Amino acid sequence: MKLVVGLGNPGKKYERTRHNLGFVVVELVAERRGARLRSRRCDSLVGEAVFDGERVLLAKPQTYMNRSGAAVRALLKECGATPQDLIVVYDDLDLPFGRIRIRPGGSAGGHRGVQSILDELAGASFYRVRLGIGRPPEGVDPTDYVLEPFTPEEASRLGEFAGRAADAVACLLLEGPERAMGQFNRAG
Repeated sequence: MKLVVGLGNPGKKYERTRHNLGFVVVELVAERRGARLRSRRCDSLVGEAVFDGERVLLAKPQTYMNRSGAAVRALLKECGATPQDLIVVYDDLDLPFGRIRIRPGGSAGGHRGVQSILDELAGASFYRVRLGIGRPPEGVDPTDYVLEPFTPEEASRLGEFAGRAADAVACLLLEGPERAMGQFNRAG
């Protein structure tokens, strides 16, 4: 079984913020597959979908971003999955808004949710679908920036961006990492 985890923070306060982009994309993946992320397991909202005959657990940890790792570790254990079966979808300050970058591993790059997962999985590699939100304007703290809502211009492009990101997750699951990276890591 594969596990696809979108990172974000629970609650209305964070619902439309840049830091919840992972939640938005995983919800869209679920919706496209007729799944609902309503069940509660391992401190997460989860739902099951099928991709080419394989069961995939879709999850939104409800532990807050900086403690996502504990929920991910528990979900992997419950599913009998390994870190190689894990895809984590999250916002990334180091990519321009709208860019997608799929990677098979690497560092946390300053992302505390990813660092929490790395800590809990003893540094094991897992697939990442990084979603560009861009850098904050000069003088704006990155911590504040990620917790702010999208600008009107970003919000107008969000549906298309989330759709491409959901396509990237599906491609990764159905066609494998090489095809997904080749198709979605390009600028555009």
